[in-house]
Amino acid sequence: MRVLIAGAAGAIGSRLVPLLLAAGHEVVGTSRKPDRLASIEAAGGRAVVMDGLDAASVRVAVLDARPDVIVHQLTALGDGPIDLKHFDRSFAVTNALRTRGTDNLLAAAAEAGVSRFIAQSYTGWPNERTGGPVKTEEDAFDPHPTPASRQAIAAIQYVERAVTAVGGLALRYGQLYGPGQAIGHGGQMVEMLEARKLPLVSGGAGITSFCHIDDAASATAVAVERGAPGAYNIVDDDPAPVSEWLPALAEAVGAKPPMRVPAWVAKALIGEHGVSMMTTVRGSSNAKAKRELGWAPSWSSWKEGFRGGLG
Repeated sequence: MRVLIAGAAGAIGSRLVPLLLAAGHEVVGTSRKPDRLASIEAAGGRAVVMDGLDAASVRVAVLDARPDVIVHQLTALGDGPIDLKHFDRSFAVTNALRTRGTDNLLAAAAEAGVSRFIAQSYTGWPNERTGGPVKTEEDAFDPHPTPASRQAIAAIQYVERAVTAVGGLALRYGQLYGPGQAIGHGGQMVEMLEARKLPLVSGGAGITSFCHIDDAASATAVAVERGAPGAYNIVDDDPAPVSEWLPALAEAVGAKPPMRVPAWVAKALIGEHGVSMMTTVRGSSNAKAKRELGWAPSWSSWKEGFRGGLG
C-alpha cells in the first residue's frame, strides 16, 4: 500500500518509515520543517513539506500522494520542554494539530478516497481517576481534569471522536520512553531527576503505563495493515506506581534517589497537574491491542526497558 505519514520526522514517524518500507509498503512522509526532509529520504521514503495547520498545504500533500492509508503523527512535542505547571501552554500547538490538523487531514483524506486512517492519541493521565488502578478502552476519560490540562484532554478526545467516527483507529500510546524521549538519556525528565527537581510526591500512588518508543512504532505499523475501527491502548504489560518506577529510573541513570515531598511542596515545583500525575493517575491495559491487533511489546516491562532501552 501507499502510506502517508503526517509527521514522519517525529519520534514515532521516523521509526515507522523503515518499518513500513521493510513490510513492502510505499511511504510518503511529511514534515513542516524543510530541514527535516533529508532524514525521511535517507530512510527510503518520499519527503514533502506540509503544514498540518494549513488546510491548503494538507490538501496538496494528500492529493498528490494519493495514499491508501494516512497515519496522523502530527505533534509539536519535540519543539521544547514541557512545563508541567503550565501544561496547556506547552501543548498549545499540539492541541491545535489534534483538532484543526485532524480536520484538515480528514477532509483531504475524504477527497482523496483514503481507505484507512490511523491517529496518535494518548493514555495515562487522561484516564478517569476513580475505580480500579488499570483502565481499558471502555473506561471514561477523566471528567475533572486539572485546570492546566483541560485543553489538552479536550484535544485528545477530539481527535479520537473525529477519527473513529469515520472508521479510523486511535492509538493511545502510554508514557513513552527510550532514545530521544523525555525519559531517555539526556531527556527532560532524566535531567530533572539528576538535578533532584523531580520529587516523589505523597507516596507516589499514581499508576503509570509505559511504552518504549520502538514498541509504539511497531504497533502503528501493525495498525496500518489490520485492526477494526476504535481506540487501542499501546502500553507494556506492567502498569506500576510512581513509588516503584521513579526510584528505579533514578537508579538506572545513575541519579540520586528522588526526594520525598508532600503535595503542597511539590505543587510549587511541578504544579497541580504534575502532582496529579504522581498521585492519582491510573494505568492502562493492553489486552485489546494484543487480542485484536495481534501486537505485543518487545519491552514487556519498563523494568527491563529502563535498564537497557533508554538509549
